[in-house]
Amino acid sequence: MTKADIVADIAAKAGITKKAAQDSLEALLDIVTGELKKGESVTLTGFGTFKVSLRAARVGVNPRNPSEKIKIPALKLPTFKAGIVLKKAVR
Repeated sequence: MTKADIVADIAAKAGITKKAAQDSLEALLDIVTGELKKGESVTLTGFGTFKVSLRAARVGVNPRNPSEKIKIPALKLPTFKAGIVLKKAVR
């Protein structure tokens, strides 16, 4: 399913125009992205939680030269944990 498919489904189910549905979806994505950038989590009850996870720095191996070690820096990653309602629906 693509973003366009989601917009079309939102428009049909909510009885609104595709433009309004797209604006709503864009607003939701902007809010979630903004909160994650600030390090906050976003919880949609029953659906799940978006949050930022920290991956520690580590030493890796250069795939082109396996004897060479490289430093992989620490970084932040967005993660999603599914809520109980979503888990039950998928099962």
